Amino acid sequence: MKALCSTPNQGNKVHQALVILSKRGSQAPVAGSSLRCYDDSETVAIDIRNLRAKRGVVIMTIYTHADYQNLPEGAPYQLIGGELVMTPAPSIYHQIISGRLGFQMRSFVTKQKLGLILDAPVDVCLGETETFQPDILFISKERMEIVEPARINGAPDLVVEVLSPATAYYDLRKKFKVYERCGVREYWIVDPDDKSVQVFALKDGKLVLDQEVGEAGEISSCVLSGLTVCLGDIFAEQLD
Repeated sequence: MKALCSTPNQGNKVHQALVILSKRGSQAPVAGSSLRCYDDSETVAIDIRNLRAKRGVVIMTIYTHADYQNLPEGAPYQLIGGELVMTPAPSIYHQIISGRLGFQMRSFVTKQKLGLILDAPVDVCLGETETFQPDILFISKERMEIVEPARINGAPDLVVEVLSPATAYYDLRKKFKVYERCGVREYWIVDPDDKSVQVFALKDGKLVLDQEVGEAGEISSCVLSGLTVCLGDIFAEQLD
């Protein structure tokens, strides 16, 4: 875990000190103040009251993949921009949509022997402060070296995120930017409320909108050439 401390000095500039916190010990990055880290089982607490009161210090705790790995197995978190974001279990309808779409993608990929389709939860590591669990992901057979025993270490070729109230902001903004930066070739955003799908394709280093289709339409993949999905089948509310 890292804490970024910012304090204004007399020249009205910002002095920044990067403090590496361990579960034991303490450091004092600001004169006359203290930053303490307590070891309480698996919980790390930071005492910043004195810093704020005396110096107006702003503290931003940044978690890394090493911290993420120390979470209990199955803990409902993703690491997004150095923040541990709780991701509660999605709704039943969310899981039905994801399951139907994943089934169609897996059937196509398996038949064509194109690579690997995986469903959440699976860790996708895209940097020291970014470990996501997309709803569905595809990795081409030419890039199987990024598949490790406990995680995907690199950008999948295709990612699908099904929006939910708890994660929509991250899927549409923060994770979008990371997927783009890391070279995800195709990004599907599935909206259960609107019963719509947006497909973004990577062009010149930017994810740009390629298709936007509602419930009655069909959508095709650029990465999985030949795959066409009827959205009426995906969003149908009857369980058949």
